[in-house]
Amino acid sequence: MLHLRLICPATRTEEAATVLDECTGVTNIVVLKGAAREPAGDLLLCDAAREAVNEVIAKLKWLETEGSIAIEQVDLSLSRAAEHAVEEAPGAPDDAVVWEEFAHKVQSDSRITWAYLAFLAIATQLAGIAVVLNSPILVVGAMVLGPEFGAIAAICFGLLGLRWHLVVGALRTLAVGFTAAIAVTFACAYVSSLLGWIDLSSLSADNKEVHFIVTPDKWSFIVALLAGGAGVLSVTAGKSSALIGVFISVTTVPAAGYLAVALALGDWPEVAGSVSQLAVNILGMVISGTATLLVQRRFWPQVGHRSSL
Repeated sequence: MLHLRLICPATRTEEAATVLDECTGVTNIVVLKGAAREPAGDLLLCDAAREAVNEVIAKLKWLETEGSIAIEQVDLSLSRAAEHAVEEAPGAPDDAVVWEEFAHKVQSDSRITWAYLAFLAIATQLAGIAVVLNSPILVVGAMVLGPEFGAIAAICFGLLGLRWHLVVGALRTLAVGFTAAIAVTFACAYVSSLLGWIDLSSLSADNKEVHFIVTPDKWSFIVALLAGGAGVLSVTAGKSSALIGVFISVTTVPAAGYLAVALALGDWPEVAGSVSQLAVNILGMVISGTATLLVQRRFWPQVGHRSSL
């Protein structure tokens, strides 16, 4: 269940309450006259099955400018009425995508922030150290720490709705983030080479445990396709544990770390392999992520979308 808090102008309260009454899967409706002060108006509260929220938002979209809509996750609801509302709504709650929620999430996750740059730079440095030490464990750690999937999901969502500003912004976030992370890791690797800590032998063919990072092939692309689809599903369904599996599956951050070390040591064939791996992973995830969102929007049972298809 999701909890909705609506602030509505007093002149349109009955209209909003009627919408809530008529929407399938909505229950526990409360109207508090004159309770809202900023913006001024009436306060409406209700609980809704996740599958029903898209319909409610679509019919009350005017509240964005005339009032407000806030949505919260209900962790526990002990109510026969709530159980009945979930049963009435078609489909399963985990299959329903609240599109406004997803849009806000990907927009937030695709912004360039200091935290985003710091996490990506640290993850890329861990990947660079993993390459030098031939350590698969560090590679996995770098994969999990990388925050880049938010921007990839934003690209997928932008392509789905032809929101080109979102696509361009997410691409800029990826470009700036990886450029900064690679630059920091390159500087560290270059200083390490001057100190004699690493040399070309650090990237020798003996590093079989991590050499897969710079050898992209059909399997790399297939893994990226699978990971992109799984990643979008995990974000839309709120399954964070599944998203961790996605991070571990694809080698975007390890490829960036390998690229930085190879640049510092002047190993150009490895540089080319790293760039190819990075591009293959991002392209595969964007393709499958967009396709997954398209299937979710067009074919999965969701209240408020059937009539528009």
